[in-house]
Amino acid sequence: MSTLAMQTSVNRELYLDDLSFEKSRDRLKDILQKTELIHSSIFSKESGNQVYIKPENLQTTGSFKIRGAYNKIAKLSLEERKKGLIASSAGNHAQGVAYAAEMLGVNATIVMPKTTPLIKVEATKSYGADVRLFGNCYDEAYKEALRLQKKSGAIFIHPFDDLDVIEGQGTISLEIIEELQDVDCLLVPIGGGGIASGIALAAKMMKPDIKIIGVEPEGANAMKISVETNKITYLDTVCTIADGAAVKKPGELTFSIIRDYVDEIVTVSDFEIMEAFLLLLEKHKLTGENAGVLSLAGLKKIEEKNKKVVCVVSGGNIDVVSISSMINRGLVSRGRIFCFSVNLPDVPGELLRVSSILTDLNANVVKLDHNQFQTFDRLMDVQLQVTVETNGHKHIEEIIAKFKTLGYNVTKVY
Repeated sequence: MSTLAMQTSVNRELYLDDLSFEKSRDRLKDILQKTELIHSSIFSKESGNQVYIKPENLQTTGSFKIRGAYNKIAKLSLEERKKGLIASSAGNHAQGVAYAAEMLGVNATIVMPKTTPLIKVEATKSYGADVRLFGNCYDEAYKEALRLQKKSGAIFIHPFDDLDVIEGQGTISLEIIEELQDVDCLLVPIGGGGIASGIALAAKMMKPDIKIIGVEPEGANAMKISVETNKITYLDTVCTIADGAAVKKPGELTFSIIRDYVDEIVTVSDFEIMEAFLLLLEKHKLTGENAGVLSLAGLKKIEEKNKKVVCVVSGGNIDVVSISSMINRGLVSRGRIFCFSVNLPDVPGELLRVSSILTDLNANVVKLDHNQFQTFDRLMDVQLQVTVETNGHKHIEEIIAKFKTLGYNVTKVY
């Protein structure tokens, strides 16, 4: 059966006939980092399950994408390799292709969206690839890559809609199930669907009763809509901080596989992504990019309890500026930072009184902004804006309630 027939068929037996996850793992054994499972007490407590993290953010290129990219390129003939490679990517596939091309001595051109974080662009260049920036999202970069491919005759390496790429990603399941044989459920991110397809196919082959849950951003939920309507859906726009999963249209092959093999798809908000990022960083000292922590954010959306759950942290390529922003937003989302304004009588001692109230409530003042020109009656009142460190949303409610009982009207800023 031809590769094209394999990729357009929706018959699950045909997928399995053309896949060899064991051979793929042998192909990858010398280039992969060993990413052993990490038990997470904090995510276990928050979800009511025994949660384990599969830290693919620790791979050489910072994400799981090296698996599929290397597997695909290593299977090309020498004649195909001489033609060179071309790929489109929001970042991680680009690095995977560039690294694999360097290891195998093949020329590669990568088209990346103009919005791609600089750290991913520079990392891709560092592996010797020719990087072209085009468009504002993955889909626009993809169209440009196809145009260049037709012009040059290079081999196109699709980031997700390719059976060899999917086969490489599926090696993650082999490692998880061999290490935790009684695992009940796998949470996997979904962008175009490559990692979810590979993990689902391999996991169901080894352990048919295992549950696979895909996690998408709310602002880029093309796969969930496609599965629910049983037809591939194209989103007019995508809006999510998870740039690695900001895909307007899922792949045809990945759509068919996910429809048949993934048991459930949940969506998460940007705030939930920020919270997951913060907890992973603070409690496990691991850095996950926005799309990389989708599975952890999805823990709050599943009904499973008292199960052994593995969350795949798919990547960790995020720049320092974005890390700072994510930390701050995550702290606000978790109720760890509280900013409020309050109007005070313009008389001596009021600032000290506010400080004493916060001290008694064990809230640590981070910033004070005392402005007498932001009230309607600046001759009588001044506005004080206060930012404090807090211990959660309940603590914030206690602060607001205390000020209210003392006659102060507090307005939450964030």
